[in-house]
Amino acid sequence: MARRALAGALIALAACASPQGAPTAAPAAAAPNAAPASADAACAGRSDSAWVDCVLAHLTVRQKAAQMVWPRVLGDYTARDDRAWRALVRMVRTERVGGVIAGIGSPLELAQKIDDLQQASDLPLIMSADFETGAGFRARGGWFLPNAIDLGGAVNFPPSMALAATGDTMLAYQEGRVTAREGRALGVQMDFAPVLDVNNNPANPVISTRSFGEDPRTVARFGAAFLRGVQDGGMLATGKHFPGHGDTGVNSHLALPVVNASRARLDSVELVPFRAAIAAGVAAIMTFHGSMPALDSTGVPGTLSPAVLTGLLRDSLGFRGLVITDAMDMQGVLDSYGAAEAAMRAVAAGADVLLQPVDATETIDAVTFGVVLGRYDAARLDRSVRRILEAKLRLGLRARRLANVDSVRAIVGDSADQALARRVAERSITLVRDSLGQLPLAALDRGTRVLSITYAPRPDVGAGTVFDAELRRWFTGLRSVWVDSDDPAPNAARLLALADSAQVVIVGSYVAQNWKAATISVPPAFASFVEELVKRGRHPVVVALGNPYLLQQVPDVPAYVVAWSGFPLSQFAAARAVLGSARVSGRLPIGIPGLAALGAGLDRAPLPLGANGLPK
Repeated sequence: MARRALAGALIALAACASPQGAPTAAPAAAAPNAAPASADAACAGRSDSAWVDCVLAHLTVRQKAAQMVWPRVLGDYTARDDRAWRALVRMVRTERVGGVIAGIGSPLELAQKIDDLQQASDLPLIMSADFETGAGFRARGGWFLPNAIDLGGAVNFPPSMALAATGDTMLAYQEGRVTAREGRALGVQMDFAPVLDVNNNPANPVISTRSFGEDPRTVARFGAAFLRGVQDGGMLATGKHFPGHGDTGVNSHLALPVVNASRARLDSVELVPFRAAIAAGVAAIMTFHGSMPALDSTGVPGTLSPAVLTGLLRDSLGFRGLVITDAMDMQGVLDSYGAAEAAMRAVAAGADVLLQPVDATETIDAVTFGVVLGRYDAARLDRSVRRILEAKLRLGLRARRLANVDSVRAIVGDSADQALARRVAERSITLVRDSLGQLPLAALDRGTRVLSITYAPRPDVGAGTVFDAELRRWFTGLRSVWVDSDDPAPNAARLLALADSAQVVIVGSYVAQNWKAATISVPPAFASFVEELVKRGRHPVVVALGNPYLLQQVPDVPAYVVAWSGFPLSQFAAARAVLGSARVSGRLPIGIPGLAALGAGLDRAPLPLGANGLPK
């Protein structure tokens, strides 16, 4: 308690400092609900070129620290007197945070919340979001409605690896433009994408299909195309996770990853996409909560390393944009340092924005405390806040900070943009193997007995619904079975009995990377079940709607299709590809070690189609 009281006293001293950082007498007590003096109002008459200097001169050290701390808002419905919502509004109005990261919610509610926060803030906020697969990655409609194809909400594209499987960088650019158009309509100005990690570790549980692939040149080309689309559309793009999160089997949400690659390897692989993004004018770079001993022998994560953020990113690569930490509530930085120490170390290392901290107020205190302790000086904060304010000017937020909520439904989820996402999904489907010539399945009689096994985590209640619905349009007697991938020992005897009574067995696996996954592999029991299907001559058709490396665990299957994700539009595209209703032309932007080479993929022309979109 004494240590906390001392910290509080020092923070209070810093909060009373003048904008230039010189100690002053403590101010007179203000009314309990009085708003702080407005820097924006004080600088209202200044030109854009003078506005940044004016605002900086009117901010205290603590207010500068607050500009660097960006908490999270969910896009779900909350009443105005909801405790969490009121706390966030107070954070914006009183603490004066510089931005906010938006979480999952409905488009209209998200847009309304963003406008409410902008109205509560003295200075305009930069609203940010992880729109890795489009604005629909966060601004969702009814994602899990059964048998739906277009589920409402913003457009959700297949993941980046699917985009690379099309081989078409123009699609990446177009996706970036759509993301920006929808994002700005929602009131979001910064996209935490593209992912520039080179996924050269098949066991990576958190990057995987979020990456454009294992070839650094491919990642560089698609990343640059996507970010140009985003920034041409009026948003700021963010390349992540510098200097590279691809070569690790450890999830940085859960622990500290270590990448034991040489400096030469990092230069020739991991850093290639980041150099290309910087050359393309990327506005921001997000950091990696992992250690790279070749860059910093102390073992600290890149987010907290001056050698990485200042020595490499700023000095060597010449990056002049915003440096944004990955979420500061992740164990990759919390386990060894704790929230306050990690915040001070990140600022000392060169970070401009501390994203999604455990507690925003305590993080602001910690950043301020760092000045008091001499870990860095007030001028260090000035450099970061200047970049943040200049970004706000670049986005036009001084002139217009509010979105037009009434226009959201006219822009977000537009049918032409949804069609683009479906085109990406269709062109991404990759037929890796068809050794027995089983595909397309629509060459079989419509009365063929087909068993479709959906293997998915229990929370993914939409897994298999769209896929099976489309298959059932041809195979009227199709039988669907759902198997919980969280069950380490599914009832294999029952599944084998069902398979023995079917003429065709399709296995759709939805096990994929996610923020809480320690592994991307399916449990051995399920892999053994699939291999047993092969031994019994059931010739399973395996469709990977998640981990594309699944073939490593079931290497003997005769037919293997990669659909990249379990998103509804990918399910639909995969079903059409398996049936023969659509052309198959995707190519692997990864290799599957020992089984399929980088660039592998078989072509299949579509069967002649009837008016109903099914093969004749």
